[in-house]
Amino acid sequence: MITKVLIAEDHESANISVQKTLEELAIINTEYAYYCDDAMNKITKAVKSGNSFDLLITDLYFEPDDCKQVLSGGIELIAAAREVQPDLKILVFSAENRPAAIDQLYSKFDIDGFVRKARHDARELKEAICEIARHRRYFPRHIKQLIDKKNAYAFSEFDITIITLLAQGMLQKDIPAYLQHHRIKPSGLSSIEKRLNQMKDALGFTKNEQLVAYCKDLGAI
Repeated sequence: MITKVLIAEDHESANISVQKTLEELAIINTEYAYYCDDAMNKITKAVKSGNSFDLLITDLYFEPDDCKQVLSGGIELIAAAREVQPDLKILVFSAENRPAAIDQLYSKFDIDGFVRKARHDARELKEAICEIARHRRYFPRHIKQLIDKKNAYAFSEFDITIITLLAQGMLQKDIPAYLQHHRIKPSGLSSIEKRLNQMKDALGFTKNEQLVAYCKDLGAI
C-alpha cells in the first residue's frame, strides 16, 4: 500500500499535476522537492525518523541554476536513495523517449515504473501507481514490446559485429574485407547478406537502416 509519496520535480506545474493525480487516488501524505539534494535529505530524514516514504516519483533531468547540487539529476538521486532505503519504490516521470535509456532504468537501476510526460500521462500515472502498489512493475506498452522482442530474438556476436560496422558508416560491400582482416568467419558477402536478411525478416524490417536504428534503440550496439 502506498500512503506517503515524495515528488522530485523542478517544474512547478508538473509538480502540482502529480500532486493532483495522487489526491485523486486518495494519497494525501505527499512532499515535494525542486532539487535532488533536497529530495535526498527528505528521504534520509524520513528513514531516520522511522516514517519513510513508500514511493519516490522523480524526473530524470533537472535544469541547473545558481543553487549548486551534489546530485545533478534523477539517476544520481535514484542510486543514492537506493543506498539509504533499498525497499523504496521508484517511479520515473520524464520526457525521456529513448527505449534503450528507459530499458536501462529497469535493468541497471531497478526502477519500479516509468511514465513518459506526454498526452494522457495523468491516466498512465494512475495506472503505474496502482500497479506499483500491488508490488508489480509497471512497463510502458512500447517499452514492453521492445523488451519482448529483445527476449524473443537473440543477436549473435557475428550479428552485432555486422550491424556495428553498418552503424559506423561502412558499406555492406566493404564488410567482407574487414572480417577477413580480423579473421572473423564467415566473411563472404553472400553470408553477410543472408544474415542481414534473416534478421530483417525476423524483426519485420525491409532496410538495413531500420535494423541499425532498432539495435541502437535497444542498446544492442
